[in-house]
Amino acid sequence: MPETTFIPVGKQSRAFRDALGCFATGVTIVTIATDHGPMGFTANSFASLSMDPPLVLWSPAKSSARFAHYASARHYAVHILGQDQPDLIARFIRGGPGFEGMSYHRNAEGVPLIPNTLARFECEQHATHEGGDHLIIVGRVLRCAQREGAPLVFAMGQYGGFAPES
Repeated sequence: MPETTFIPVGKQSRAFRDALGCFATGVTIVTIATDHGPMGFTANSFASLSMDPPLVLWSPAKSSARFAHYASARHYAVHILGQDQPDLIARFIRGGPGFEGMSYHRNAEGVPLIPNTLARFECEQHATHEGGDHLIIVGRVLRCAQREGAPLVFAMGQYGGFAPES
């Protein structure tokens, strides 16, 4: 196996981005209700934070056109996509159709919920923290749900699947 090459990390460094790509993440869609209708955002910056109280976090980019909506949302839902749901990614990236023509329902707080995702966390904003060019949003989980299936995974600039060893 070749030895690891260490490269100095500079601002906007491609080496830094490539090294981060070695860490596989799940793929989520974060949804909120706005005055303009339901809104969704594809994100892989999601993590569990605490079991007691139940907290999760995610981090939208400050450069996003939808940033202000997410930064100020009191309630939101994080949907973890299954390996069988890569088509949902294109719906919720920049320029995608979002909820247009899609079936969904709303929770008690009015947040749009995407049906049949692998897992879902319905949250109330608990705290926010500055994180460079992103905002770290911590949510208190009010409700969660899950179904059987394998997660959709993102690593090294590509989407794929994950199957646990038997």
